[in-house]
Amino acid sequence: MFQSFQPENVVNTPFLFLTGKGGVGKTSIACATAVALADSGNRVLLISTDPASNLQDVFCIELTNSPKPIPNVKNLYASNLDPVAAAHSYREKVVGPYREKLPESVISSMEEQLSGACTVEIAAFDEFTSLLTNNEFTSQYEHIIFDTAPTGHTLRLLQLPTAWTGFLDESTHGASCLGPLSGLAEKKDLYSQTVDVLSDPMQTTLILVTRPDISALFEANRAANELQEIGVRNQLVIVNGLLENYLKEDEVSLAFFERQRKALQLIPDTLKQSDIYSLPFVSHSLTGVDNLRQLFRQHAVPSQELVHVDNDKMPTLNDIVDDFSVNDTRLIFTMGKGGVGKTTIASAIAVGLVEKGHRVHLTTTDPAAHLDYQFQNVHLNENLTISNINPKEEVEKYKAEVLANANEALDVEGLAYLQEDLNSPCTEEIAVFRAFADVVAKSSDEIVVIDTAPTGHTLLLLDAAQSYSKEIARSTGEVPESVTKLLPQIRDPKQTSVVIVTLAEPTPVLESSRLQADLKRANINPKWWIINQSLSATNTMDPVLRGKAASEKKWIYEVNEKIADKCAIIPWLNEEKVGYDKLKDYMK
Repeated sequence: MFQSFQPENVVNTPFLFLTGKGGVGKTSIACATAVALADSGNRVLLISTDPASNLQDVFCIELTNSPKPIPNVKNLYASNLDPVAAAHSYREKVVGPYREKLPESVISSMEEQLSGACTVEIAAFDEFTSLLTNNEFTSQYEHIIFDTAPTGHTLRLLQLPTAWTGFLDESTHGASCLGPLSGLAEKKDLYSQTVDVLSDPMQTTLILVTRPDISALFEANRAANELQEIGVRNQLVIVNGLLENYLKEDEVSLAFFERQRKALQLIPDTLKQSDIYSLPFVSHSLTGVDNLRQLFRQHAVPSQELVHVDNDKMPTLNDIVDDFSVNDTRLIFTMGKGGVGKTTIASAIAVGLVEKGHRVHLTTTDPAAHLDYQFQNVHLNENLTISNINPKEEVEKYKAEVLANANEALDVEGLAYLQEDLNSPCTEEIAVFRAFADVVAKSSDEIVVIDTAPTGHTLLLLDAAQSYSKEIARSTGEVPESVTKLLPQIRDPKQTSVVIVTLAEPTPVLESSRLQADLKRANINPKWWIINQSLSATNTMDPVLRGKAASEKKWIYEVNEKIADKCAIIPWLNEEKVGYDKLKDYMK
């Protein structure tokens, strides 16, 4: 379908950046590419800027900020940049001078505003900027590969001149994040040089990694558009995990194959403009140099079940619904990375509770047509109501409100900074959460199930904004009454439960674990985890899928025994559960 990705034939720039949503295989491809290029005689440096980097697990060697040679691969070096530690240092640099001088609520607000994803990403960018702009250092390598590229939002921030002024020291405009660049003015020239390198097609190749499923493809398309807008146009696409053949007599194998092919028929137009390559679905773990070398050679490596897990003894989704019904849980959130099945699980929980006699309101932030598709526009049970919250509409409403309340004295550059600050990922969470709060405030005598909940950082940010607006008269970051009332309710385990949905794969599990830690900072303890779409819980006989099922065991054990308070498992299903009656199948 697509040409096979062979790094030595494709890569011809000194710098490579890999990007894509969590769980698509960025790190595995980055590591395998580094090994292949080094085996071809090139001197290669591999750098991870991921806060949860697992380069050390892949190569079985402890890594630091300084490059270390990788055993058994001549010419290959690797390092882990720690953006979390860098972000902590940066926060203290910005906030430290104000301690003992400003009220504690103001300090708390500043700290939380500098705890978001944007600050961590800027800190990571700050770390590798020093590498990219050091010609003496970069000249030692033919290729430098970065696992995890900066987003278009971060790069646009770096290009705004107002980010280097004192604007943020004098303005609290009510946007979602305090500008993460406000304390880094001395590095303006270095950042500009780095952005220039990124947008130079002779120096940099951006690799968009995706899976053959709709959500991953559309996330890659979004990233492609964002980066093209700021000049990063030398892009190529890798469709990772393509099942190349299927076992005719195996229903799981056939359904898996057909679902991938249907998704690839919907490849977005922007991705079609780039060269598209593929890599096969592999059953073996991509750890260790030998296994990495096999990825591009497409030789099968036997998988071993290193951990025994008895899936039959784990709870099911029906057990979770029983728990919510018996304990009269009034507010239920489903959370997790994109593509793990949150919306379907939220819908199934809502249907399950209705079938037990409860009145339920289901709402989601997926595009408006999604729940219509999920329920097929058929007549619903009278005890189930549904609403859709459109993130784009809510963000635009929130932006308009903030801009209308902003300081009239803002100059053109100040306004440009404020508008880009409002493009922060946190803005969408806050805008959507306000809409959630309105839905809950209007609901009575019913259970509310909400798909895609705000992170702990967003909840703390809203809390901080509430205190901050009381302390600082010039602040316009007002918190609506519906949000003020909802925050305590979310923290009350007798009223609210959070369900974290994941896949039995390293990245979704690790990122969900970080999500749980984030929520706990906000005094919210997720009660249930769901391992969704598990091949290990099926009876597939396909040798490749069976191998993948075996590799899932480790992550099922990690979640069930070490991370989650309670954990349920749902098998990979041969058919998509669409329609009210089909969703009831989850309760069987």
